[in-house]
Amino acid sequence: MRFDGKSIIVTGGALGIGGATSELLAERGASVAIFDWNEEAGTSTCDKIVQAGGKAIFEKVDVSDHRNVEQATANVAKTFGRLDSLVVSAGIQRYGTAVNTTDEQWEEVLGVNLRGAWNAARAAIPELLATGGGTIVNVSSVQALASQQNVLAYTVSKHGLIGLTRSIAMDFAKQNIRANAVCPGTVDTPMLAWAASLDPDPESVYEACRQMHPLGRIATAREIAEVVAFLAHGSSSFVTGAVWTVDGGLLTQIGGSPKTEN
Repeated sequence: MRFDGKSIIVTGGALGIGGATSELLAERGASVAIFDWNEEAGTSTCDKIVQAGGKAIFEKVDVSDHRNVEQATANVAKTFGRLDSLVVSAGIQRYGTAVNTTDEQWEEVLGVNLRGAWNAARAAIPELLATGGGTIVNVSSVQALASQQNVLAYTVSKHGLIGLTRSIAMDFAKQNIRANAVCPGTVDTPMLAWAASLDPDPESVYEACRQMHPLGRIATAREIAEVVAFLAHGSSSFVTGAVWTVDGGLLTQIGGSPKTEN
């Protein structure tokens, strides 16, 4: 899957799944625009791509700010001359229930994870239409399809992202824009490291994550990026409005293990 001559925005493109996606797309010929609030990480990933012979630019962006996203998207279209795809990978995790989640936490998580995806889409779609169509890939989560305890705002945001994806897919299908969502299981990213660090025994968190996936391990960010790349590419030309689980079998299993006789 090559992306020669294609221009692609990756929000949250500095680290984790977004960083792996930025690097993979650039390796395959795309001109990549990295949108991220983390200037140090964004510049580092951009420099890494350029030093490897790829083409990339970095825009410091707060995805929850529509005007900021719109301006950065206009800069990309001006710099690269076109926009062919949008990958939305910007996301944050916070913990809380329906009772103890604060207004500030709710606004923060929904602002980045859901409003941020909407902001990116409404800025990118006019540019995609100007190119004759294109693709949008939203990185959601298995928590868009199920939930754990104590993750209210995150789960709500990821469920909402599926609705956003399907609405865009239906509204713009006739104009040659395809929109799909990827729902990863546990992935080895800085977000996971942060979550594990909240536990007195971080390694126990990693081990629990490995054990709950039938494949017996945690995904690499590159493995998720490969699926994102497929959905962004013309190889998936008849796929739109779809939700792809990339979860090592996590959502396939039923808890418990019935006794069997040999």
